[in-house]
Amino acid sequence: MAKPLGGLPKNLPLGKNVTATVSRPLQVGSRLTCADNSGAKELQIIAVRGYRGVRRRVPCAGVADMVIASVKKGRPDMRKKLVHAIIIRQKQAYTRYNGAKVRFHDNAAVVVGEEGMPKGTEVKGAVAREAAERWIKIGGLASIVI
Repeated sequence: MAKPLGGLPKNLPLGKNVTATVSRPLQVGSRLTCADNSGAKELQIIAVRGYRGVRRRVPCAGVADMVIASVKKGRPDMRKKLVHAIIIRQKQAYTRYNGAKVRFHDNAAVVVGEEGMPKGTEVKGAVAREAAERWIKIGGLASIVI
């Protein structure tokens, strides 16, 4: 039996564990496109919520992880703000337990509140199934779940 995917504190209300082995290619400093209508266009990761790593190792994140990001491009009232975001797509391929390899064309995230509630009202593009299972509200806004 596979171990559940960790990464967030257990007391986070909407963060539920998903049984999947997802590679974590996005590190601190990586840029993501914002896939919702919250007003942000481009995000830069500055921290990974719930990351427990080795000393001097750069924190990294993958699909369905919550990160803290800085808004680099977007509406003037959103720019230079720190926001929480959930990663919904990644370029790096990862393998599901049924043997399928999944990869997307871009690295994308959705801006959320501290509890995981989305700030926007729609999600553009596809959402990874792992993110939709772990964050139910994002799965409900998604037009397509892959």
